[in-house]
Formats: sequence, C-alpha cells, structure tokens
Amino acid sequence: MFTPFHPDMKLKAKSLRKNMTEPEKKLWFGYLRYAKAKFLRQKPIESYIVDFYCSSKKLVIELDGDSHFLTQEAINKDLKRDKILQEKYEIKVLRFLNSEVVSNFDGVCEEIERWIK
Repeated sequence: MFTPFHPDMKLKAKSLRKNMTEPEKKLWFGYLRYAKAKFLRQKPIESYIVDFYCSSKKLVIELDGDSHFLTQEAINKDLKRDKILQEKYEIKVLRFLNSEVVSNFDGVCEEIERWIK
C-alpha cells in the first residue's frame, strides 16, 4: 500500500534509523526484524514518521517516551496523528511505553504477534 509523505521527511527518517533509541533497537533487533510480517523502521507517512510500519497488516507500532505524556498538547498531537492514520489509511496504531519494551519485552512481542496473525 502506497502511503504519501512529504519529501523532507525522507532525510529525517534516514537519520532516525541511524539513531534509534535503545527501546527501538531492542524491539527491532530482538523481534520485528525477524517477524513473520515485514516491518519498516522510521517510515514517513504524510508529515509524520512512524517508528515501525507493516504495510501488509496496515499496522504501525509506536514506542513512546515520557515526552508523549508531559503536556496535553503532546497527548492531543498523538491522538490527532492516530486518527489520521486510522481514518485516512485504515492503519491500526499500537502504542507501547519505552519502559514496557525494557521491562516486559515478551509481553510486547506477544501483543504485536496477536495483531500480525
């Protein structure tokens, strides 16, 4: 499925792939890279860059740090983004806290597995 993106986002996504957070690395190298469904890292969609994207399952996985919950503005921004992905592209967004990936890695992987089956 083709998803349009702003051309400026391509370079930013490339930079983010080179500078993944520790939880992103853990999830990518420990599970998603070898998952049954193909995932892409730091995929531009419109003016957003999603952490992980599986086009065959129309699934986005987002790992959220503390900054996503510090202000109502940040919370609203995530809600708006999720709504656009869902309504415009029928993409399901799964969100996990960085701390969940670190402390409950198997549980996070099991939840993702349920969505890709």
